[in-house]
Amino acid sequence: MSSVSNNPVYIIAEAGVNHNGSLEKALQLIDVAAEANADAVKFQSFRADRLVARYAPKADYQVRQTGATESQFEMLRKLELSPDMHRRLIEHCASRNIQFLSTPFDIDSVRLLAHELDLPRLKLPSGEVTNGPLLLAAARTGKPVILSTGMATLEEVGAALSVLAFGYVGKGEAPSRDELELTAKSAEGQRALVENVALLHCTTEYPAPFNDVNLRAMDTLRDSFGLIVGYSDHTVGIAVAIAAVARGAEIIEKHFTLDRSLPGPDHAASLEPEELRALVRSIREIGAALGSAEKKPAKSERGNMAVVRKSIFAAQHIAEGEAISAAKIVVRRPATGPSPMAYWSIVGQTAKRSYKTGEEIEP
Repeated sequence: MSSVSNNPVYIIAEAGVNHNGSLEKALQLIDVAAEANADAVKFQSFRADRLVARYAPKADYQVRQTGATESQFEMLRKLELSPDMHRRLIEHCASRNIQFLSTPFDIDSVRLLAHELDLPRLKLPSGEVTNGPLLLAAARTGKPVILSTGMATLEEVGAALSVLAFGYVGKGEAPSRDELELTAKSAEGQRALVENVALLHCTTEYPAPFNDVNLRAMDTLRDSFGLIVGYSDHTVGIAVAIAAVARGAEIIEKHFTLDRSLPGPDHAASLEPEELRALVRSIREIGAALGSAEKKPAKSERGNMAVVRKSIFAAQHIAEGEAISAAKIVVRRPATGPSPMAYWSIVGQTAKRSYKTGEEIEP
C-alpha cells in the first residue's frame, strides 16, 4: 500500500463503539478527533445478529466493564450504527476535514462501506484474520485494506494475505488452498498486496499488558511480508504508541473516548480528549524527527560547524623554514583552518612562512 497520509504517520483515532449508540456522542467524537489533528476517525460497522450468536458469552474485559447480566449479542445490538447514521457521520467528517473509516464485521457491512458509502479503504479487525469469506469479500471490493493481526501467528497472517491476494487478482469464489498459495506467491499477487495491504501489529486485550506488547513483532511482519506495518495500541497511556512510531510504525490506531467513566465495553481502555491530543502531537513531532536515513549535516546545524569544530593553531612562534613539531601546534576552536584530522601530516612539515602564537596554520 502506498502512503495513506501526507504525514509520515497515519493516525487513526478509534472511536469504535464509544458512542454508546448515540449519534450525538458519535458526532462529538468526530469533533475531538479532528481537533486533535488525527488523520482519520474510525467507527465499527456491524449487525449484531450477523456478528455473534445470540447467547455467545462476553470477553472477560467486556464483563468487567458492562457486567454479565446481558449477552454479548444484547450488548452489541445497542451499539449498532444504522446506514443513515453512517451517512451523517461521513458528512460531519467532511465538514471537519478528517477521514471517516469504519471496521466491517460482516460481509453486508463490507458492502455498505465499500459500495454504498464508497469509503477509500477498509480497516479489518484482528478477530477477522481467520475469517476467509470476509477477507475475500473485502479484497473483491478492490479497496485497500488495513489488517490488524492481534492474536494471530505469523502463519495465520500469511494465510490471511493469501486470501486477500486471491480476492484482488484471482477468479472464483471458492479457491482451494493450493490456488490461494499460488496466487499469493505470484508476481501479480505480490504486487496486489504491496499496493493494497498494510498490517498492524496488535495485542488484543483491553488494556493490553506492557509485557505482552512485543513491539519487535512489527519488524517480523515487515521483514516477512514486505508490507507497510503499523501498530494498533490497546495499552494504557500513550508511551507504547509513541515507541512504535520511533520503531518505524507508519500507521497508529488508538481508542479514544469522551470520558473514560462512561458505561460501555471500551471506554476504560481509551484515551480521553487531552490525551489523544498529546498522542497526536507527539507522533507528529517524532514523525518529523525520523526524517532521512542519510547521515549528513542537517541544514539547521551547518552554521554551528565552524563554531564548535576546531582547527590547528601555532602554540608559539614558528619561524619560516622551521620544522613544525607537536609542541609548537595546538587544536582549538574555531574550524576556520585545517582540520585536526590533518594533525599528523602537519607535524614534521617545514613551515612555509612564519607564524605568530595563536595564528592558524595553513594547510
